[in-house]
Amino acid sequence: MPYKKAKIPSKYFQNLFNSLPSLNGKTIAITGTTSGTGLVAADTCLKLGARVLVLNRPSDRFKTSLEALKTENSNTEVLSVNCDLQSFNSVRQAVQEIHELCPNGLDVLCNNAGVMALEDVPTEDGFDVQMQTNHLSHFLLTKLVFDLLEKSADLNGEARIINHSSIARKQVKKLEPKYLKKNGGNLGGNGSSIFFGGARWTRYGQTKLANAAFTACLHSKLSLKNSNIKALVAHPGFAITNLQSTTVKDGGMGRLFTKILMKTAQSGEDGALGILNCIASPNVESGQFFGPGMGGMFTAIKGPARGFNLEPTYDNPQTRELLWNLSCEAIGEEFII
Repeated sequence: MPYKKAKIPSKYFQNLFNSLPSLNGKTIAITGTTSGTGLVAADTCLKLGARVLVLNRPSDRFKTSLEALKTENSNTEVLSVNCDLQSFNSVRQAVQEIHELCPNGLDVLCNNAGVMALEDVPTEDGFDVQMQTNHLSHFLLTKLVFDLLEKSADLNGEARIINHSSIARKQVKKLEPKYLKKNGGNLGGNGSSIFFGGARWTRYGQTKLANAAFTACLHSKLSLKNSNIKALVAHPGFAITNLQSTTVKDGGMGRLFTKILMKTAQSGEDGALGILNCIASPNVESGQFFGPGMGGMFTAIKGPARGFNLEPTYDNPQTRELLWNLSCEAIGEEFII
C-alpha cells in the first residue's frame, strides 16, 4: 500500500505572498519544480511577474507541472530547461541553453532541487547520488552561470544565489571529505533509521550541511570582492511534499512511520516561505539563513520563516576551504570569484 500524503492547510503563505514586491523584469532560475517547494516558488514568482526558468530532468511529472504553471500564469513567461542533476554532462548542456535564454543576465538562481535518504548508489560520475543531486551539481551550475549573475548585478544593482538546506544539517557533526569524493556506493549502505545513525540519513545530512557551507563559502568570497551578488540559504522545516513519497518508495522511510511523523508537518506552501524570502523579500542581506525556528532540530519544524545568521558549525575557515576545494575537484574545474 503506497504512502498517501496528508492534506495540511497553509497558515502563513498568503501573508508572505501579500507582502512581497513585484518581480516584473526579473529573470529567475529554479531547480526542482515538478512539485513541493520548488513548484510553489516557481508559481509564486510567476504570479509576481517574473520570467521563470524551471530546471528539471525530463519526466511526465515535469510535463504536467510545466503545463499547470503555464495555464495558471498565462500573462508571464515560464521556460523549461532539461537538467538532470545526477549528471554533470546534463548540467553543462542546460547551462548552454540558459545562456541562450538569458542574454541580459540572471537575477536569481535558486538551487532548490533535492533527494532524501536514497540508496547507497553512485551517479554516472561516480559520486553519491544524494551529494551530487543536492550539492555538487548545484555547485557546478552556480559556477557556470556566475557570469550571468554578475551581469544582472551590474545592470540592476543586485543578484541572488539561494541554496536549500534542511534541519537535517544538524544530524551530522561536521562535513566529512569522503562524502564529497567519488565514493558513491561505498558510503555505509542502506540503514534507514532517522534517529540512530542510519547511513541513508547520514549521507542526507552531509548534503544539507554542504548546502549551508556552500552558502557560507559564497558569502565570504563575495563579501571580500564587495560584490552585489547575495548568497542566501533556507530550510523548509517539516513540509509535506513528494520528497517523503520518493523516500518511502526507495526504502528510506517506513510508510506508517512517515504517515505519523508528517502529521506534525506544515504545508508545501508554508515550507516554501524560506526560499521565497530569499528570492523576493526586499530587505535581505547576504549571509542570512531563512526558515522556521532558530534552535535545535525539533524547534524548527514549522512556522513563519525568519532570518538568522549562518552557524559556526559550517561557517568557519576549515569547513569553507574543505567544501570549496573538494567541490572544485569533483567538477574538475576551478570556481574563482
